[in-house]
Amino acid sequence: MVPIVLCVGANASMRERVLSQLDGLTPVLSCADLAELRELLSSPTGRAPADPSGRPHAGAQGPVEWGELVVDRTGHRVTWRGDPLPLTPTERELLALLISPPLVVRSYEQLCAAAPEAVDIAALRTTVKRLRRRLRGLPGGPQVHTVRGIGYRLDPPPRRNGR
Repeated sequence: MVPIVLCVGANASMRERVLSQLDGLTPVLSCADLAELRELLSSPTGRAPADPSGRPHAGAQGPVEWGELVVDRTGHRVTWRGDPLPLTPTERELLALLISPPLVVRSYEQLCAAAPEAVDIAALRTTVKRLRRRLRGLPGGPQVHTVRGIGYRLDPPPRRNGR
């Protein structure tokens, strides 16, 4: 029997260090928080919806779309209807995670772990406030909803041409 190491913690860089230290030695299950661990353990596929850093799968670092909003993480660019939308790196990563399938409530811990720099929940709330202000100007664009005591979520994008 092969031992499996379980690594649970909001600090993405610490989880990445554990993964690199154990690379190839044994399977490692890494989650940002206990809610993500519960989701992982109850998943019929046995796979988490996000990678160990808490970032969305989205073709590793490929573009993520929500209707006409596109977050190109490798190109460090966000566009709405083809026009650039200036966001900070933290706002961009937060938005990429929120619009990535599946559109579920993302916990505060998952979102903090996905930030490119260390953020706590107070800084996350400030970032969400700035992000909401920027998204407010996009007609028909996404809106960030608070799920009190848990985290944030987005609604599904509007359907195009009755599809």
